[in-house]
Amino acid sequence: MSRIDRYVLSQLIALFGIFSLILISVYWVNRAIGIFDKLIADGQSAWVFLEVIALSLPNVMRLVLPVAAFASAVYVMNRLSSESERVVLESSGMGAFRLIRPFMVFALIVALLVGALSHVLVPVSRAQLFERQAEISRDYTARLIVPGKFLHPVSGVTFYIGDITPADELKNLFMHESLENGNSTTYTARSAFLVRGEGTDAAPKLVMFDGRLQTLDPNGSRLSTVAFEDLTYDMGRFLDFGANDRTSMRELNTLSLLYPSQETLAATARTREQLSLEAHRRISETLAPFVYVAIGMAVLLLGGFSRFGLWRQVVGAIVVLVLVWSIGSRVEDQLRDNGDLWPLLYLQIVVGTAVVLAVLGYANHPLTRRPGPQPPAQGVTP
Repeated sequence: MSRIDRYVLSQLIALFGIFSLILISVYWVNRAIGIFDKLIADGQSAWVFLEVIALSLPNVMRLVLPVAAFASAVYVMNRLSSESERVVLESSGMGAFRLIRPFMVFALIVALLVGALSHVLVPVSRAQLFERQAEISRDYTARLIVPGKFLHPVSGVTFYIGDITPADELKNLFMHESLENGNSTTYTARSAFLVRGEGTDAAPKLVMFDGRLQTLDPNGSRLSTVAFEDLTYDMGRFLDFGANDRTSMRELNTLSLLYPSQETLAATARTREQLSLEAHRRISETLAPFVYVAIGMAVLLLGGFSRFGLWRQVVGAIVVLVLVWSIGSRVEDQLRDNGDLWPLLYLQIVVGTAVVLAVLGYANHPLTRRPGPQPPAQGVTP
C-alpha cells in the first residue's frame, strides 16, 4: 500500500474503533436492561447476569460492526472533501476507482471480523447461552425461595415461606393451588426442602414435613383435611419444566450447516435446505461490509469541494444503504421456509455492487459529471 492508502486506512480504523465502541455500548446496555429485569426478578445473582450479557456480546458485535464500518467510511470521505485533501488526490490523477482501494482494504478487515463472529464466535456463544439459560430455568430454588413474600409462579398457584435456615430448610411453608376442575388445595408445613429431580428433564420435588393438606370441593360445601408427617410434591405439576432436546441451527458452525449429517438433521428437526439457507445467510452477512463501506465512500464522491460538508450526499448514502439493507431483510423473511431459493440471499450484495459501480463510473467520467466548486487558491483574494 502507498503512503496515501495507509493514511486513509489509519483514519478509517481509528474512527471504526470509536463508532464500534459507541454503538456496541448503546445496543448492549439497552439489551442488558431487559436481561437484568428478568434475571433479578427470578432471584438470580449479579454474577449470572454478567455471564449472560457477556455471552450475548458476540451477537451484538455481529450486528453493529457493519453499521460502524459504514459510518466510518462516510465520516472519512466527508473529512477528505471538507479539508481539501480529496481535491489534492484527484489533482494528482487518482480517479474514483483508485480512491476506493484503501476503503476496500478496510472493508476486508471488517469482513474478516464479521466472518469470525458469524461463523465461529456467535454459534459457540449461542450454544453456551442456551445451556446456561436451561440451567437457570431448572433453578427453581432461586425463583421460589424468597422468604416473607407471596409468590405466584403460575396462574392459580400461591407460594409463601416464612424463613430459610442456613441449611436451606424452608420454614412455615404455605402453598395454595387451584385446579382446573374447580377444586382447590392448600398445603401448610412447618418445614420443607426443595430437592432436585433425578435426570436432566426431571422436575424438582418439594418435600414437606409436619403439615396439613386441605381440599375444598367446587361447591364449597365440603372441606377435607389430612395431616401428614412428610409429603412429597412434584413441582412439575404446575411449573413448565423440561429441557428442550432440539438443537437450534444457529448454534451450529457453518460447515455443519452446509454438510449436515443425519444426526444433525435429527437434532435440529430441520431439512438440508433450511440448514443451507442459514449457512448462506451467514456468508451474505460476511460480504455485507464490502457493500456498506463502498456505498458510504462512492455516494459522497458525487459532491464537490465544500467547507460545509457533503450533507446531501451523506443523506443520500444513508438512504441507499437502507434500501439495500431492506432488500436483504425482505428476502430473508420470504425465504424463511423455502431453502431452495438461497441464492436470493445474495441479492442485496448484487444490487449494492451494481449501485456502487454505477456511482463510481459516473464520478470517474469527466464529461458527464458536473464539476463541483473548487477551493480558493492560496494567496488570492476572491
